[in-house]
Amino acid sequence: MEKLKIDIKNALGTVTAGDVDALLPEAGEALAKVDNGTGAGNDFLGWTDLPTRLSESLLDDINATANSLQDECEVVVAIGIGGSYLGAKAVIEALSDSFAAYRHEPKSTKVVFAGQNIGEDYLFELMDYLSDKKFGIIVISKSGTTTEPAIAFRLLKEMLERKEGKAKAAKRIVAITDAHRGALRQLATEEGYKTYVIDDNVGGRFSVLTPVGLLPIAVAGYDIKALVGGAAAMEADTKSASYDSNMALLYAAVRNALYRSGKKIEILVNYNPKLHYFGEWWKQLYGESEGKDHKGIFPAAVDNSTDLHSMGQWIQDGERTIFETVLSVEAPEHETLIPTDNDNLDGLNYIAGKRVDQVNKMAELGTRIAHVDGGVPNLRITIPALREGYLGQLIYFFEKACGISGYMLGVNPFNQPGVEDYKRNMFALLEKPGYEAETAAIKAKL
Repeated sequence: MEKLKIDIKNALGTVTAGDVDALLPEAGEALAKVDNGTGAGNDFLGWTDLPTRLSESLLDDINATANSLQDECEVVVAIGIGGSYLGAKAVIEALSDSFAAYRHEPKSTKVVFAGQNIGEDYLFELMDYLSDKKFGIIVISKSGTTTEPAIAFRLLKEMLERKEGKAKAAKRIVAITDAHRGALRQLATEEGYKTYVIDDNVGGRFSVLTPVGLLPIAVAGYDIKALVGGAAAMEADTKSASYDSNMALLYAAVRNALYRSGKKIEILVNYNPKLHYFGEWWKQLYGESEGKDHKGIFPAAVDNSTDLHSMGQWIQDGERTIFETVLSVEAPEHETLIPTDNDNLDGLNYIAGKRVDQVNKMAELGTRIAHVDGGVPNLRITIPALREGYLGQLIYFFEKACGISGYMLGVNPFNQPGVEDYKRNMFALLEKPGYEAETAAIKAKL
């Protein structure tokens, strides 16, 4: 299998190669904390050896469960939020036909998502869509009480049981949850749901290579063994303390050098619309891992060339606090040639006969040159193609670099204390039992 590549030369105007080299001891120390479990949050490092630790029997079991859901269901709803949603969504979107939602293929099972919002119209419309469908549910929650997925599961479970009866519905529900504790574990045991475990030492945003991500991806029809195999190859390649052989180490060091030079915002750029949700997954991974103690690079994402017509002006001429990391896919899956037009009213005959991807690549190159000339440093990550193995490499690369980079920033990359603040306020405003004091306090502010 080919490997991903990283190119940092267009970042070496804002910072120098010497600046990056000077960070090697610090980057190596951060890598050792990740690999040896000696840093803050070391009880959440179960993802580091996950690709090589996943057993063949578990992957076979996940595939068997996926096949069973495919046999029984036209649609499977994956219920989860944050890392319990974004990883699977990112991989499925990257591998899917862009118009799969509009095709009527009776033998294919569609995967849709719920529990990632509290949109009443969204849930109503989802339930209306499912009303004449044979559907199943994958519910993903360690506790079973997280508000957004719990609401969605309550609604869809009731709907499925009403349509099929409790016994048949139970065979179409899979719970991915804690091994021993929590409301969902208790319910799954009582109802006899097929279950998979969310390991205590794997945080949600690092969970795409666990059953959390693998089961929805398998139901959608994709090769989870190839995905995990790609991640395992990157796991092996990111143990070295050398920039030359560890691209995660290099990426972490360069982005920290840029941050210390005043570049506070990183924009993940893609030139393939199938990678939109990969940007969303990456934003959670880095935002939740690094944004602490009033530190951290702010993660943003754009889809080019689309966003060159909306964000392009700001990136080209706005405040010089940004840098870009460009995801470049070398080979599209299909070939489309631009035809000749005798009238040539649109003036495009000069590119007639060229592949659409060739035009896209020149848009990427021209934009990178313009942005670098405009004072925006660029890193470039090259992906051979959008296939399972390469996406596995990309996922593990970003995860490993995130742990290294977080330690270089001086934060615990594996907790998320700030996420609980909105929940406390929401529970108080909803007058949840046990929050009486908080309810009184927040009402006094209104």
